[in-house]
Amino acid sequence: MPVSDSVSRPDTDADGQRLPINELFASLQGEGKLAGVPSTFVRTSGCNLRCWFCDSYHTSWDPTHAWMALDEIVAEVETLAPTHVVVTGGEPLIHGETATLLSELADDYHLTVETNGTLETDAPVDLASISPKLASSTPTAENAPTDTDTSVWTERHESARIDLDSLASLVEHAEDFQLKFVVTGRDDMAEIESLVEDVRGVAKREIRDSDVLLMPEGQTQAALAHTRTAVAELAAEFGYRYTPRLHVDLWNDAPET
Repeated sequence: MPVSDSVSRPDTDADGQRLPINELFASLQGEGKLAGVPSTFVRTSGCNLRCWFCDSYHTSWDPTHAWMALDEIVAEVETLAPTHVVVTGGEPLIHGETATLLSELADDYHLTVETNGTLETDAPVDLASISPKLASSTPTAENAPTDTDTSVWTERHESARIDLDSLASLVEHAEDFQLKFVVTGRDDMAEIESLVEDVRGVAKREIRDSDVLLMPEGQTQAALAHTRTAVAELAAEFGYRYTPRLHVDLWNDAPET
């Protein structure tokens, strides 16, 4: 999902725990098992990985945000209509305060957490939307969306992108879960098949093929036009579930969609 490259809200001067917020808005969930559901998105800034195709560039490669107190975040969520809240990023679980926010929202909202699967949480989560990063996500000097030296991130991303213990913990902890893979093409499938079996080998919970979702890489309608059909056909061939990117289909690369 494209994100805001500037944040109009001011940093809070309120006391208490705070989070760096890039966007807070209501729209439709564009991906996964709840695609199409009206949702409030709380997008934190900051990430421990650097996918070259990151569609949240302004929470990772070039983070922008305003610091908001947790009670201010909850109050703004309450002004919006959806009863489904998506806490996303960046990687929201790098912030300890995210767990507190989830606990404060849990009684009144269905909570989805969108995570890269490298960190664990004991906070209440209704749907863990886990997106393990494949080898095809690793940045290189040729594909990284920045002019700065990417060599440190190439090594750091590649070494940290898969953590089986964290993946198993997230699968076991949440009320429901999905393993959602960004697919660039057929070459990704061998790694997906291997990783799914690895997680099945360590998780104490059944992982059905219908819990594994294939999502086409693409941040714009034009880019998705080149990938969606091939990825849908791969989902049908391998018996996994295809997920669209409705927000891109509907609003292209507009922020806060």
